[in-house]
Amino acid sequence: MRSQGPATTPTAAAADTGPTATDRPPVAPPGVTGRGALWLGLGVVLLALNLRPALVAVSPLADTIRDESGMSAAAISLLTALPLLCFGLLAPVAPRLGRRFGTERALLATMVLIGAGTALRMLDSVVALFAGTVVIGAGIAVANVLLPGLIKRDFPARAGLMTGLYSMSLFGGAALAAGVTLPVQQASGMNWRTTLACWGALALVALVVWLPQLRTRTRVAAAVVRQAAHPVRGLWRSPLAWQVTAYMGLQSLNYYAAAAWLPTLLQDAGMSAGDAGWMLSFSSLLGIVGSFVAPVIVGRRLGAGTLAAVGALLCAVAYAGLLIAPVGGAYPWMSLLGLGQGAAISLALLFIVQRAPDARHVAQLSSMAQCFGYILAATGPTVLGAVHDASHNWTVPVVVLLVLLVPQIVVGFGAARDRQVAGSPQA
Repeated sequence: MRSQGPATTPTAAAADTGPTATDRPPVAPPGVTGRGALWLGLGVVLLALNLRPALVAVSPLADTIRDESGMSAAAISLLTALPLLCFGLLAPVAPRLGRRFGTERALLATMVLIGAGTALRMLDSVVALFAGTVVIGAGIAVANVLLPGLIKRDFPARAGLMTGLYSMSLFGGAALAAGVTLPVQQASGMNWRTTLACWGALALVALVVWLPQLRTRTRVAAAVVRQAAHPVRGLWRSPLAWQVTAYMGLQSLNYYAAAAWLPTLLQDAGMSAGDAGWMLSFSSLLGIVGSFVAPVIVGRRLGAGTLAAVGALLCAVAYAGLLIAPVGGAYPWMSLLGLGQGAAISLALLFIVQRAPDARHVAQLSSMAQCFGYILAATGPTVLGAVHDASHNWTVPVVVLLVLLVPQIVVGFGAARDRQVAGSPQA
């Protein structure tokens, strides 16, 4: 099986047969080269860096927000769950926006939304806090879907490398926000609203760097533009598309459920709140390594299916270790967890890019995978919390996470097959 080469094309890979089969191969634009590729790559990295900090920054400030705003613990939980719901519910809209306005303009608009949302949260109003979070979530939801398609279109021969940089930037942004938000707030004396708003500056930088892309897209052939104007239908009848979707959903559920409750688990085991929070940030730092390395070595050292299994097994060892020695072995367990989760998210994104024949299919597959994936992920923290409340310990919730790694491995092998989803253009 040779599923993993980044240069897989519709002629080199088997099509996903059945009612979704396409009759003719899509027209593919040439990849970007030279200085244009470097500038575009920098833009992709900066866009990706903005897709987590404005949301992750809420968690370190949660106690302060609750105390100063009078919000309940349930309201704070809703505030952190809203973005995931936005990611899932708004994912189907993203391909339409990309076709209607162009990918580059739509991505520029996402940075505007993120910046506007962070500014809105500066207002002294709980309603503005929630509204700003929804605006930020909407911007991120669209970028989540469109960026893999852009990588497929403009970096066809470097899909693994660019997916690694993209997913590394996601983890890097999250780790940065988790690690520096509270120290910056304490050192500067800013209130929590201003501290949250500071992350809008990163969106402004990305917006400025991305602006030149609006005038350089004329290189795309007119035939490609006409073809991209039509959506792809039939993916929902594709078993391969559902395997990619299931892998995205299960690894997302694993990540967000663990991120929500592991600090509490460690505190209940006797670790201080500060150390428990640092452990989550430390895990994210290791996630940066895993997310970059995994797509780069796919097809060179290990097959994608094998690597998906290795990532899940690293998480399994980490969870088992947390059951046995949560405090004494915290560093090795969180290291393994970060590496495994980082590999999983980058493989989920790489499957979206590699299992689709062109950027148009990538956008539709990305929309499908992220719609169902993030809605599933949004249930993770709530379900895990309910299991903890019912069992009155952390053993059962961690065992649940361990069990969920089994289907993650199964669909990982399915999504790694050397095949491509196929769909027909909707007239």
